Amino acid sequence: MSSHQVAMFTFTLGKDESIGPHALRSLWVQASGTRNIGVSRKEPFDGQRNRPIYTLYAPHELGDLHAVELRLRHMLEAAHLHASLTSLHV
Repeated sequence: MSSHQVAMFTFTLGKDESIGPHALRSLWVQASGTRNIGVSRKEPFDGQRNRPIYTLYAPHELGDLHAVELRLRHMLEAAHLHASLTSLHV
């Protein structure tokens, strides 16, 4: 991840669902329209959630964030992943 990237979205997947780093990166490249992206997966730390938290990073100046979010949601659905997606951008 570049130092010029910021967290754009976080999400968790449905119970017993997962996505590998390469598949997640490919999905995010397609949704964001840029290769200048980063992805991370962190295990829950609060003891109440039992699912990993995925974070998607991109340059702060990523254009048309609403369209990017719509593409991302559609692509997650098309992959049959039940994601709880949170936008971090303003």
